[in-house]
Amino acid sequence: MKQNLLSLLAIILFVLSIVGCSEEPKAPVTEELKLSTNSCEGCHTNYEHLKKVYSPDTVSAGGGCGGEIPHIEPYDRVYLGGDGYRAFKTSTHGKIPCVSCHNGIDNTGDKKLAHSGDFIKHPSDRAEEKCASCHPNIVLKARNNIHHGWGQKSMLLLRYGITYNSPDEIPAKFEQLPELLKTGYKINCAKCHGGCGDCHINRPKAGGGGLLNGHKFSKPDMVNQCTACHSSRVAHAYFGLAPGSKPDVHQTKGMKCMNCHSEKELHGDGNYYDQRYKVKSLPKCENCHQNLANSNQYHSVHMNTFNCNVCHSQNYNNCGSCHVGGEGARIPSYQSFKIGINPIPDTKPYKYATLRRALMAPDSWSVYGVPNLANFAVRPTYKYATPHNIQKWTTRTQVESGRPCYDNCHIIKEGTTVRNKELYLFESDLLDWEKQASRNVVVDGKLPKSWGF
Repeated sequence: MKQNLLSLLAIILFVLSIVGCSEEPKAPVTEELKLSTNSCEGCHTNYEHLKKVYSPDTVSAGGGCGGEIPHIEPYDRVYLGGDGYRAFKTSTHGKIPCVSCHNGIDNTGDKKLAHSGDFIKHPSDRAEEKCASCHPNIVLKARNNIHHGWGQKSMLLLRYGITYNSPDEIPAKFEQLPELLKTGYKINCAKCHGGCGDCHINRPKAGGGGLLNGHKFSKPDMVNQCTACHSSRVAHAYFGLAPGSKPDVHQTKGMKCMNCHSEKELHGDGNYYDQRYKVKSLPKCENCHQNLANSNQYHSVHMNTFNCNVCHSQNYNNCGSCHVGGEGARIPSYQSFKIGINPIPDTKPYKYATLRRALMAPDSWSVYGVPNLANFAVRPTYKYATPHNIQKWTTRTQVESGRPCYDNCHIIKEGTTVRNKELYLFESDLLDWEKQASRNVVVDGKLPKSWGF
């Protein structure tokens, strides 16, 4: 009896060694699928077939504040293949029929018919309908998150002359803008403010569009998704791309966007915010850097006077006077560094802060029927900024031996010479049309009397 059991066990082990005991088989490579092209999956896994039937390119033109959009062929943007597709097929999302999310008609070789039936190219554009059944809490909160551009919309509303009492009113108030102006916003601004898919499945439009990794659902990719949109103001600084600049110290340590910017922050908390610095879950330096106030003489004196970037940022990108839908920025991008009066003291407690020159000008929307924004001066042309180019030691914190600690940051008069004035935003730095709007952030008459300037 014992001998028979041992023999049976040996047979079982032998069979398992041949068959294997993996939890789930990998989806076969595209060439092994050999699916009929008369189906969604069959068409989109057949690369050669896609090259024959693809439509003319429909990706929006490049240019604007994010720079030129990289070109990706239309058939490459919709191809289901590679390791990403195999991972997708074995995932929960991969078991859902295509038409459950995208609508359309399956089991047909007629491309036009397949893409009919209320076809949705990006299901997350209708997240409450297509995503909420499985992700109710995320969708409920994410519909209000800052990636929907509420800060931009707020700025346009106020400069146009429409006010609101609470950020919750922005969606309804935005609909009161002229139709042509809303169309201009959608074409030029909304292309960088997308939905779930732009962070988890696709490259955003600004990155060339299309599937990033064979329809695999994944956490945001810093290069292909985050910095594809946040390019000129984040990637340019973070990677130290400007001549003479260094990569952000956090980048050199291997940190990525999600190391600081949490899922909670990016998904949203269900509230509308008309200014991104009001988001409660926004990262703070002190989350990682403890006991800063007494760590050195700089901090003990200035901790509550300057934001951290005043001392720890390098020069960063600025531009201005954008002609939306026309010639673009008439003040091209340039590297600079300016300290001014904090424009958002109710949100950030500092007296002084780093400021970045913003895009808007009174006639920015003239192509869309608004020759001049009636209430342009309601907000400054220089905005509170936190450049992503941090260094422990900068040109302001490194001073020559024997010189006072403030030697490279205070304005100092030495006979007929004035040093460090270029660091601060004065009215003389502004163009005529900026002066009224930025009157409250320039430092004229607001610097310490002890500087004698």
